[in-house]
Amino acid sequence: MTDLWELEKEIYAQGYKLVCGVDEAGRGPLAGPVCAAAVILPRGAALPGLDDSKKLTEKKREELFRPITDMALSYGIAFASVEEIEELNILNATFLAMNRAIAQLKPQPELALIDGNRNGGIEFASRCIVKGDSLCADIAAASVLAKVSRDRYMLQMDLLYPQYHFRRHKGYGTKLHYEALREYGPSPIHRLSFLRKMH
Repeated sequence: MTDLWELEKEIYAQGYKLVCGVDEAGRGPLAGPVCAAAVILPRGAALPGLDDSKKLTEKKREELFRPITDMALSYGIAFASVEEIEELNILNATFLAMNRAIAQLKPQPELALIDGNRNGGIEFASRCIVKGDSLCADIAAASVLAKVSRDRYMLQMDLLYPQYHFRRHKGYGTKLHYEALREYGPSPIHRLSFLRKMH
C-alpha cells in the first residue's frame, strides 16, 4: 500500500502551505459532460479506503463521497457541457472543468496537483502528477468526487433518456450503448464528435 501522503509531504517540504488535488471523470464516454473536482484535504488526513476511484467499487466511491466533503478544508466540483466538449475538444473542455473546480476553492491553493501529464490549459500554478490518483491523497479524493458527481448526473440522464441505459454504463461505449445508438440515434447529450468513429 503506497503512502498517499508521501508526495504531498515532499511538496509541503518545499515551502508550499496549501495545495489541492485535481482530477476528472468522463473524458472517454460517448455521452454526457466531463466533470472535474479539486480538493484540499487537511495535511495527513486519514480517510480509510481512499484510493484511485477506478480501483474502487461504485458503492465504495459513494461511501467515501460524504467523508471527503466533510473532511476537506475546501472542495470544488464543476462540469464542462457536451456543447463545450464539441466546441473546444475534450482536452480543452477538461481543462475548463478543472479551472472551474479550482476557482471554487476558498482559500485558493498555491499549487494545484493535476492528475496526468498535461496541464497546458490550467490557469493556476500547477504541477502534473502522472498516476496521481493512485499516488496522491488530494488527487485520489478529487477522483472520487468527480466520478461520483458525474455518475449521479448520468443517473438523472437515465430518467430522461431511458432507452440508452445510462444507468448501466454512464455513457461509456459499451456494446449495450452502441446497440441503443444504432436503434435510436443520438440524444441531445451525446458527443457527436465521439460518434463519428461508429460507422
